[in-house]
Amino acid sequence: MARAPLGEQARDAVRERVIDGRYPQGSRLVEREIAEELAMSRVPVREALRSLVTEGLLELLPHSGVRVRRLERSDVEQLYEVWEPLAVQASRLAARRVAEHAPQDPPGLDALRTALRRADDAAAVGGGKPEVTANVSFHQRIVTLSGNRLLERTMEPLVWQLRLLFGLNTEPQHMRDQHHRMYADITSGEEETAAACTLLHVRDSRRAALRSLPHG
Repeated sequence: MARAPLGEQARDAVRERVIDGRYPQGSRLVEREIAEELAMSRVPVREALRSLVTEGLLELLPHSGVRVRRLERSDVEQLYEVWEPLAVQASRLAARRVAEHAPQDPPGLDALRTALRRADDAAAVGGGKPEVTANVSFHQRIVTLSGNRLLERTMEPLVWQLRLLFGLNTEPQHMRDQHHRMYADITSGEEETAAACTLLHVRDSRRAALRSLPHG
């Protein structure tokens, strides 16, 4: 398999360091230092930093350079204002597809089940990054199961910011329990029940995210 272009490799490496906290919120990122750390030239690193500014994980400094975006309360609230209706509609449409394909499983249901199991498995051995990854994947798989490609494309820019927020969550057991209820409601094929459960989950997640902000 051909390796990804250097710019993509640099983007993925820097993104992971932001998500897992190796590059803390508010820290300035120096292009030269990152290039040395990743053992590559500054050109792909520069390309990577620009891409991550677009994704919303980094922000431009007033005069030059970039820093890791520091999530403020307003950032979290705005993200959830956008994500909430998308997540609710994704669950509604996913439940509809389950009902339409019954008694067979629709394409994508097995992937949703796998994401749920991986989150449980990760939690059993300490949680951390693997659990966060699986929880984000669970929400992505619901969108895929919905069968709505426009919804899937609309969600793509939000994924990494959600992963950053999920990593701050100090109430993982509660979130896992709600994921299991969401899965049960989606697989029941009851659209509005699935939508209502997801709405509760997203609003609980928002409250947890606000409580866990490192700066108050």
